[in-house]
Amino acid sequence: MSRDARARGGWSRRRFVGAVTGTALSASTACGTRPTPETPAERGSPTATGEPTATDEPTAAGKSTGPRPLYVGTYTSVEDGGTGIGLATYDPGTGRITGTGTLTGVADPSYLAVHPDGRTLYAVNEREDGAVTAVRLADRKILGSRSTGGAAPCHLSVHPSGRWLLSANYTSGSVAVHPIEASGALGERTDVVTHSTPAPGPGQEGPHAHQFVTSPDGRHVLAVDLGTDSVYTYRLDQQKGTLREVARAHTRPGAGPRHLTFHPGGRHAYLANEVDNTVAVCVYDPASGRLTIGEPQSTGTGEGTSYPAQILVTADGAYAYLANRGHNSLARYAVEADGARLRLLGTVPVAGDFPRQIAFSPDGRLLFAANQRSGSVSVFHVDGASGELRLAGEPFASPVAVCALPL
Repeated sequence: MSRDARARGGWSRRRFVGAVTGTALSASTACGTRPTPETPAERGSPTATGEPTATDEPTAAGKSTGPRPLYVGTYTSVEDGGTGIGLATYDPGTGRITGTGTLTGVADPSYLAVHPDGRTLYAVNEREDGAVTAVRLADRKILGSRSTGGAAPCHLSVHPSGRWLLSANYTSGSVAVHPIEASGALGERTDVVTHSTPAPGPGQEGPHAHQFVTSPDGRHVLAVDLGTDSVYTYRLDQQKGTLREVARAHTRPGAGPRHLTFHPGGRHAYLANEVDNTVAVCVYDPASGRLTIGEPQSTGTGEGTSYPAQILVTADGAYAYLANRGHNSLARYAVEADGARLRLLGTVPVAGDFPRQIAFSPDGRLLFAANQRSGSVSVFHVDGASGELRLAGEPFASPVAVCALPL
């Protein structure tokens, strides 16, 4: 398959990999930071179609008994794609999803994240002239868009301080920083850094930034670049919003790292490698920001490339799950030795085609999988003791579902 980022009439390689029957698609990580307080949307504020997104207040135990908000990212510029950000609710007990409408006016919102205070939703606009858009959740008002200074932004995350939005431009191989105003709106970007070294890996024509996240200790921000087979560690100046590189880690040539997630202990992380179909345990040093990448391990899919997309770790650090797009499965791992070791337990069918992104519900009892090619979102019950996954009914139909964000 061609690695040209301009293959097929200007599509990025991300879309090309996911293309099927004339539909162009892309890939990414768990859609964004979840809010800690209850959000206005969770109190029953109207959607773009006038329907409530949630009803019941949290119980004394801190768990809502009513439907919870779910946002679905898609592509708006492809055949049979969506028309904006999908709006839905889900039952936290049964996992059943109910569609409530669409928030239009946001172009190609392929990846989503929410501010820590739960009041603002952010989306990438995965286009050649890349941008990021802010949406106020209380009334679904679009607060505006800002250029990312690059092409095909595919991932974004909110810094834990709530003051900065971090985004990754896939085609340009660059990462950007935007200030977040008190209203949740975005200011003009304060920095953009292009990954110019090392040279592209085997089969790559240039850098391809795929993810930009903050370390658990908050001291560093890390950028995963598929094109250069590297993970870059930066210090973010929280007064100026500028980046300074402090460390760099390299996978084996041609691994194509895509998604990084940290163990809750903060000393280990897990890296999904898209091109060579592996996952690796990494050691993270909070003082220096240095990441040491371990030996590649199986994704449970056998020979060939299955395009592993995203890896998640349970809040207690006991289990990890990996989405295998080509294999249409979720791999389950036991996390051992305080995060230093992954042990493959097996795989389970995802009940969809091309699971591009996975996410936990806030309580960790449900796992959502956005299935790009089948245009669906699968939901699984997560057994806290064994880590086993059990499908929660029929998948929810949603056009070109590439990101599911449950709140």
